Amino acid sequence: MNAETLYEKLKKTQEAKGYYFNVDRERVFDLLEALLVNKQRYGYMACPCRLACGDREKDRDIICPCVYRQADVEQYGSCYCNLYVSKAWNEGGIDHAYVPERRPPEKIAF
Repeated sequence: MNAETLYEKLKKTQEAKGYYFNVDRERVFDLLEALLVNKQRYGYMACPCRLACGDREKDRDIICPCVYRQADVEQYGSCYCNLYVSKAWNEGGIDHAYVPERRPPEKIAF
């Protein structure tokens, strides 16, 4: 699979759930390519903005879309890595504030 194919597949399924790709297409494709690298490396698409340990069970919370996405988008209009955003975020109706890391520290330190 390539980034363009992944883009089309995810766009269709995620927009139906109210999650949109960032309008910064270059950023989106950089992240999608990194997801594909992680899929090749680990066997699953770990968030490229976080450090995966390579153990699917331990990384389950950061497999894209991560379990933190919903809360991030509800609160900030964007997920941690800015891949998924709300429509209002894309349209400039929400400030593009920094999204803090929600992953608990004990999951980060392997």
